[in-house]
Amino acid sequence: MRIVVTGKSGQVVTALLERGEVTGHEVIALGRPEMDLNDPVSVIRALQAAAPDAIVSAAAYTAVDKAETEADLAHAVNAAGAGAVAQVAKTLGVPLIHVSTDYVFDGSLDRPYVEDDAACPTGAYGASKLAGEQAVLDIYAEGSAVVRVAWVYSPFGSNFVKTMLRLAGDRDVVSVVADQVGNPTSALDIADGILTVASNLAGSDDASLRGVFHMTANGEASWADLAEEIFAVSASRGGASAKVKRITTAEYPTPASRPANSRLDCCRIAQIHGVALPDWPTALQTVVARLQSATV
Repeated sequence: MRIVVTGKSGQVVTALLERGEVTGHEVIALGRPEMDLNDPVSVIRALQAAAPDAIVSAAAYTAVDKAETEADLAHAVNAAGAGAVAQVAKTLGVPLIHVSTDYVFDGSLDRPYVEDDAACPTGAYGASKLAGEQAVLDIYAEGSAVVRVAWVYSPFGSNFVKTMLRLAGDRDVVSVVADQVGNPTSALDIADGILTVASNLAGSDDASLRGVFHMTANGEASWADLAEEIFAVSASRGGASAKVKRITTAEYPTPASRPANSRLDCCRIAQIHGVALPDWPTALQTVVARLQSATV
């Protein structure tokens, strides 16, 4: 299957390119300068020229804190841009998988969020991503699956795992927030899940395959828990390690608030699409091993 993904350098995009080769799918990444989500004409031209069998809408404005002062730009990319991609997918009559985020929720629940829970973003980034979901479903609900992911890390780009390994090489103690909890998820596993969803959508008109789905790794952790596991895995392989000092969100203020609870319930995508991502500690070992091998 010929799958076109928006964006060129993101973690999910890079993982899709890698996993596409392994699974036999032709994955093509489109981004600037030939396609700019701020320019609907370029979106139409580039996607139509690529002649996809399916489209993955992965490109996004992801600077969570900066979005507080660039809300218009975040909305233009994450909402209007997503809508433009959906319109092309509808015109071409091909399935669309739109990648969204846990930030559409405010994190106030005491349990994992299900797809039908009310969205209530607390910041500009989350609001722009929610608007993107709505645009996709308003334009092309009959052909789209919105997939919410969370706490993404990988061997690629900038992410929490790479930051922790770098800090462990510089200091003995690292302060990490312990009162935010979520599902750490490898972009490699997300890519495998997306490819399965794309194949399912292309192979069936079943309406239940469309709509909103949560897709994260199995198991939960706080950022401090994740950091401790990163250091433990690294140390077991002879790499850098550090002690974690557990701190509160209040002790690490940021321009944009983060959900205290980012846990997503993934039963629906398991039941309908047959997608169940691995336990996060297992996936983490793979990523840490690759990162350490790359530095040897």
